[in-house]
Amino acid sequence: MFVDEAEIEIRAGDGGDGAVHFRREKYVPRGGPDGGHGGDGGDVVLVADSSLHTLLDFHYELVFTAESGRHGAGRNRDGKSGADSIVAVPPGTVVYDAESGEQIVDLVVPGDRLIAARGGPAGRGNTAFATPSHRAPHFAEQGLPGESRRLRLELQLIAAVGVVGFPNAGKSTLISRISAAQPKIASYPFTTLQPQLGVVRVDEEHQFVMADMPGLIEGAHKGAGLGDRFLRHIRRTRLLLHIVDVAAVDQRDPIQDYEAFNAELAAYDEELAARPQLVAFNKIDLPDGQQNLARCLAHLSSSQVPAYAISAATGQGLRELVGALAVRLVEEVEPDEIDQRGPQTFEVPQPEEQPLRVFRAGQEAFLVQGTDVERLVQRTNLASDDALVRMHLELQNMGVIQALSRAGAKSGDTVFIGDAQLEYQP
Repeated sequence: MFVDEAEIEIRAGDGGDGAVHFRREKYVPRGGPDGGHGGDGGDVVLVADSSLHTLLDFHYELVFTAESGRHGAGRNRDGKSGADSIVAVPPGTVVYDAESGEQIVDLVVPGDRLIAARGGPAGRGNTAFATPSHRAPHFAEQGLPGESRRLRLELQLIAAVGVVGFPNAGKSTLISRISAAQPKIASYPFTTLQPQLGVVRVDEEHQFVMADMPGLIEGAHKGAGLGDRFLRHIRRTRLLLHIVDVAAVDQRDPIQDYEAFNAELAAYDEELAARPQLVAFNKIDLPDGQQNLARCLAHLSSSQVPAYAISAATGQGLRELVGALAVRLVEEVEPDEIDQRGPQTFEVPQPEEQPLRVFRAGQEAFLVQGTDVERLVQRTNLASDDALVRMHLELQNMGVIQALSRAGAKSGDTVFIGDAQLEYQP
């Protein structure tokens, strides 16, 4: 089964909590704090893997979760960081944010990596808060939760040559003769329902990848037939090989087929219509093929589009066609980005830091927003009195207490910060 679209949910690991612990040994009367730090949560990383050619795996597994970091422990033992979740995708996978629809990255080169969800940072143990004036802190930081998001994956196959044309033109037969690909071949329309990849070996040192695209019909860019679902795969190809049934087996005029197909490409994407193209007039082994060939070659003589007469069934003309494709790829077609760069690592952009803002949320309630203040509350163990005292001091240093006072907050009013509900005490 070929799957070229999928939607998944990813969840990075949470950061481990820091430990509150004190050194207690028989002959060490003043051991002091020795609570270790937590471990960072694991990331969810998408990696382009050249052994994959479909998104089929994501048809069965929809949620990918990285490991959370371990909590810190006494004797300054730091928690172990969580393991990353490595998610393999085929090269050519375009990653979108499922909620906004915004494209995040195009993993086009094998080995490209996307850090799609970052693990939560770990909390510090109480050893980090010991000072000359506060030698025995009874609080530590909590780890922060990892990122989570929904992603939409869209595969656009990577091939040097895209074999295109109307149904029953002989595309599948051609790719089965010149490569090891074994597509389904039959005489009814839409035999090829999914793209097929094949490696064409020119000689011992040269080869290229060819993709057999499902046949299109007039109106495909509007959804007719198989629609434009597979047209996006042609965008990856550097050279188009247009197969035309010169024998008119389906009672279609080959010249009209040629013009109609190029019109469909232009209607879908003008850049595709301008893509370098070779034309192969197929089925010259049939009587009608020989009769129509001269007329078709004459029609193309003024267009400067190279044309070749072949029979995919008998192999006639295939050696010359493969050689022409190889020469065109090497000498005339500009190399794409795959040939010009190595694997890269990408990251989902971090959200912008939000400044401190205070809003009235009711008669006796206020809402406090801001990246730093929300992160402070997340890191605080609200069940610990010592942690609450430390948080109150930090809120004062940030100007939160003063901002609430200016907004009219009174003692006992409710204050919402993130998911926490607090009581205002100036």
